Amino acid sequence: MRLFCFPYAGGGASIFHTWPDKLLTAVEVYAVHLPGRGNRLIEPPFTQLAPLVQTLSEVLLPHLTTPFAFFGHSMGALISFELARQLRRQHGPSPVHLFVSGREAPQLPSPEPPIHALPEPQFVAELQHFNGTPKEVLEHPDLMQLLIPTLRADFAVCETYTYTSDAPIDCSISAFGGLQDHKVSREQLEAWRDQSRASFSLCMFPGDHFFLDTAEPLLLKTIARELQSVRMLV
Repeated sequence: MRLFCFPYAGGGASIFHTWPDKLLTAVEVYAVHLPGRGNRLIEPPFTQLAPLVQTLSEVLLPHLTTPFAFFGHSMGALISFELARQLRRQHGPSPVHLFVSGREAPQLPSPEPPIHALPEPQFVAELQHFNGTPKEVLEHPDLMQLLIPTLRADFAVCETYTYTSDAPIDCSISAFGGLQDHKVSREQLEAWRDQSRASFSLCMFPGDHFFLDTAEPLLLKTIARELQSVRMLV
């Protein structure tokens, strides 16, 4: 079983660096490292979802030779969902399970006004509300100058996305949320149910929008349990 993990806006593969040691030994964790961050900082980041998903479908296809699942948090949830649909359009392999975390269902209108094109002071102020960028980073002007283009691009990926109605995907979906997340409600997560022909589950964890950090042990335990169930069926 392979688990492909997709990061939130501004995040890289390092988000998932502890996961291989904490999940089932039978699960291979593939952390997706997008351009515009880390050792790919000089590469221009994607600003729209469609070309990003198309590129991912081509790059990942050689690695989809064994049963696999997708996990995505926030922006990553949207990427993983649309990637599953893109693979279906290409008559490619399909994930056996989709984990969507910290993101409202794609058919729902975004509850937040777009921020990716705001002037820099306002943009940085909005980032503070997400509680995902460390205060030390926000207060470091030189470091922020490196990060802002990627953060703007990632927010543009989400904020310019237009949902296109299509048949639900065939695999089961697990939606995760934070009990103290003021950005994404339980009801918005529950709406992911409509995107699957198979089973659906919803699990809420203690924490805000970035509960995947603060509630990591419980989150990974839940993922491991779901993957164990899936492995018995494939």
